Amino acid sequence: MACYSVPGKAECEVKSVYLLWYVHGEDELLIGVYETEDHAAAAVARLRLKPGFADKPDGFHVAEYQLNQDHWTEGYKILQI
Repeated sequence: MACYSVPGKAECEVKSVYLLWYVHGEDELLIGVYETEDHAAAAVARLRLKPGFADKPDGFHVAEYQLNQDHWTEGYKILQI
């Protein structure tokens, strides 16, 4: 957990979280949001042998995200197929 201390507070303030994604072909699943990278890794260990995930156990991806920050800063365009 990335955090910082605040004067007058004993505990740590959370500054970022860890998102666990699973990607297989065009499918992208947000599995969960975790307080630490270790918690996300434990989720991967629990899920990697489950049906579907076992077909591509390397499809798990963990990404740290800073809180209170924009992560998509560009516009977007819808493509017509």
